[in-house]
Amino acid sequence: MKNKFGFVLIRPQLGQNIGSCARALKNFGFSKLSIVNPRDGWPNYKARMTSVGAYDMLKKVKVYKNTIDSIKNFDLVFSTTARKRNINKKNISISTFIKTINLKKNLNIGILFGPEASGLSNEDLSYSNAIIQIPTSKNFSSMNLSHSMTIICYEIFRSIHAAKFKKEKKTLKISSKKTIYRLLKHLTNLLDKKNFFSPKEKKEAMMLNINNLFYRFEPNDKEVRILASIISSLSKKNRKHN
Repeated sequence: MKNKFGFVLIRPQLGQNIGSCARALKNFGFSKLSIVNPRDGWPNYKARMTSVGAYDMLKKVKVYKNTIDSIKNFDLVFSTTARKRNINKKNISISTFIKTINLKKNLNIGILFGPEASGLSNEDLSYSNAIIQIPTSKNFSSMNLSHSMTIICYEIFRSIHAAKFKKEKKTLKISSKKTIYRLLKHLTNLLDKKNFFSPKEKKEAMMLNINNLFYRFEPNDKEVRILASIISSLSKKNRKHN
């Protein structure tokens, strides 16, 4: 499914950012990276330096002279921006973008990222089906190119693997109140023997705090067994010392 996504850098200015973008793609299992008219030409030594273990991604990069040629193999195209543009194009949130691509599972999807200094031009945006807005602080909305790509990659990756993560996650049964009661009864008996509740008139208030502590949590049966073992073990050690 990841192979249906293509990431396109439009007129990137810094080779370092291209390398960082390649690394971000590989982090999340994507492989299709294209570049349109890079300012410093291609190949770029600085891109290789920052790609670290993703140099293989750079060797497969496709380079185009213009935006329209870079998107011809996509069925749907999304642009990214941190600010709203005065253009007749739908602006969508990242969550809406994820919902959309989940409904279009059989389509090839392209995602455009603009140059570092100015972002995508209105002409670039005109080729997209919608514009993804990445929410940022009003005081400083500009994002590094590789950072914005990392966010998009992560959201897609999380969406693709969401069902798998849910399936793999094992949820242990929460202990019943009866089990917690037995644990507390055992603990209370041991504390009584150690004169923990002294003076005795404070026992009620102290027990109320202990109850609040244990009943507030939602321990599973395994965790309760561990607690019971710890309490029993400490009790045995104390008896030996005595």
